[in-house]
Amino acid sequence: MQIVLILLIALASLHASAQQADDQPEQCLAPPSRFDPALLMAKGEIKVNARRATIIQDESADFSGDVSIVSDSAQISAQRAQVAQAGKQLVAEGQVSYRDAQIQVSSESVRLDSEAQSLNMEQTEYRLTGFTGHGAAQRIVLSREQGLSLQDVSFTTCPINSTDWQIQASEISIEPGEIWGKARNTRFYIADVPVFYLPYFAFPVSPVRQTGFLFPQVSSSSATGIDYEQPFYWNIAPNYDATISPRVMTNRGIQLKTEFRYLTESHRGTINLEYLPDDRDSADRSNRYFYRFEHHGQLSDNWVLSADINGLSDDNYIVDLGSDFYNRADTHLYQTVAMSYYSNNLDVVMRVRDFEVIGEHADTYRTLPELQLDYVTSFANGLDFRVDSELAYFDNQIDGNPSALRIHFAPSLSLPYQRQWGEFLAEASLLSTYYHQRDIEGTPLADEVARNLGRIKLYGGLNFEREADWFGEASTMTLEPKLQYLFTSYEDQTDIGLYDTTRLLNDYTGLFRGQEFTGLDRISDNNQVTLGVTSRILDAASREQFVFSVGQIFYLSDNKVLAANKADDRSALAAELDWRLHSKWFMHADIQVSTRTDKVERSSLSLEYRRDDKRLVQLNHRYVRDLSGEQIDQLGISASWPIAKNWQWVGRWYKDLSQQRTIESYTGIQYESCCWALRFVAQRHLSNRYDATGLQRTDEFDSGIALQFIFKGMGSSSSKRAMLEDGMFGYRQPYVLN
Repeated sequence: MQIVLILLIALASLHASAQQADDQPEQCLAPPSRFDPALLMAKGEIKVNARRATIIQDESADFSGDVSIVSDSAQISAQRAQVAQAGKQLVAEGQVSYRDAQIQVSSESVRLDSEAQSLNMEQTEYRLTGFTGHGAAQRIVLSREQGLSLQDVSFTTCPINSTDWQIQASEISIEPGEIWGKARNTRFYIADVPVFYLPYFAFPVSPVRQTGFLFPQVSSSSATGIDYEQPFYWNIAPNYDATISPRVMTNRGIQLKTEFRYLTESHRGTINLEYLPDDRDSADRSNRYFYRFEHHGQLSDNWVLSADINGLSDDNYIVDLGSDFYNRADTHLYQTVAMSYYSNNLDVVMRVRDFEVIGEHADTYRTLPELQLDYVTSFANGLDFRVDSELAYFDNQIDGNPSALRIHFAPSLSLPYQRQWGEFLAEASLLSTYYHQRDIEGTPLADEVARNLGRIKLYGGLNFEREADWFGEASTMTLEPKLQYLFTSYEDQTDIGLYDTTRLLNDYTGLFRGQEFTGLDRISDNNQVTLGVTSRILDAASREQFVFSVGQIFYLSDNKVLAANKADDRSALAAELDWRLHSKWFMHADIQVSTRTDKVERSSLSLEYRRDDKRLVQLNHRYVRDLSGEQIDQLGISASWPIAKNWQWVGRWYKDLSQQRTIESYTGIQYESCCWALRFVAQRHLSNRYDATGLQRTDEFDSGIALQFIFKGMGSSSSKRAMLEDGMFGYRQPYVLN
């Protein structure tokens, strides 16, 4: 007879949908019981082993001395066992052990009545099969009529000899056919101190998702005050559910956050709504909200419908109240609906795209609608033919700004050739674009513009290898030179507006991109040669230990497109470096140096020491000489280190060297035992609030603290990495070595 999972009984007292934290070391938590179903008998068969046996035919059988009883569902071992009434009743005593696919129980005695389908166990200790949990019960009774009853029961995931926390209840009962159980007089203990009491509650006893409360979130900041959020999970149907989360903020009031999810055979999606009425911390006590709708649907084998629609009440919503989907650095929220067709040769995307703009960005255009069609095919002689085309209508929400209809058609013919020793590509393209522009009074724009450009691209790369010695280790060194010639004809484009076009930043990879702008409104004329080389050091296992790349563009003629005009005959020298300095040291660096002034235009550096998952230190520096008229010069350090047994510290500090001020400081301390953890986090960072004109302030800071209690093995993770990745900048590994 199977025993219902006692795990669900214990966990549901605090978590309606608990699950094991899979990142905890098994040797620390109480190890789960193991069970091999192959040791059971075939259905309807029972095998009994014992040192001594007395059998009265058709009446009873007495067994003693290392008794083992194996059925088709469970194993029982004891010192003594008696089978009566022709096998309908079983009584086992003396160091009794009961094991099945769900639980292992040690007991003083077991009484089993197969006719009444009842099981009675006294003075029990149990361990769960496949889960890190164990406990004890004074008595376990399981019957067909009354279901399961546990009296004076306890549960914990801590090691058997180190019970830091446990749950106790005077009685837990589960009636037959019910998916909810009942618990009476439930107490939660930390060490031997009771900290929580419930006289009565109901809980789910099915692995199916059930309605109930989830773990709360508690924090504090200068923006919200004391912040308490209590999620409530609602299992509406097998393919519909919702999470309703009231959030109480002492500075602002009560916010309601909701998430609704749906799933059908071909569609899935999520609807998020957040609403804060009468914000007490705003000057006008305004109502504030955020919404998000995400959908993905498979209409057929080739057709896909998708939507990503976001909106909020004001520019400072994310800054003041936070977001699970965006951060304070974001300036645009997508509002996109698209229908797509995909096949081996043809891709078609039809979309309507708008933006919820955060701050003042008058140049942001929406496409109502946009149609993209891409076709590719190959010929028998190795030639590839491709057509990229687009039809888009651009509109601006600000009255008086120009709008435009754009039609683009770009056929290209290419000859690719790839081998292990290198690759070659020859490509010729025609870029034909038509604009019909409106509301252009007082601007240099034209009503209609037809722009036709030709482009030729020749690209080649070689791969050389040789055996080498790398700090005393046998290695392989590669040399991978690259050469590209690019020619694009010129047409005056000053009579075309900028609708989806901005300048791109060049790095080493961008040298070979061949385009200096996003979008199509500006296509720079080119007559240039790009040279680049990459060298790698590979160890005996073909792992990269060192990768260095450097390259530069040489302009054979002056660029005539005004927005891409250059004063030099060559681009900045761009280089990238990834280096595994040691098994525990890693470095990544990239730099762009102007060959005219010999000054660094952009650079970044990350140096990391990683001793293990608990011990790491990372140093970062980022520099940009001119970004929208401002200089970026930031230095940061992140660290994670044990400070004592069971104590972990995480810290991060970033300074703006241009203005000589700290822009983020973050520290977290966590105590972690085998089965619970306590985490404290404090931080201070730039708030990045927007003023009434839509400009972002750079002199206001936000600070906050958070305290979190974690029960390991009860649906929560105690990873220190979570602390390391929190905050404004967060932690990122600095290397891209394979």
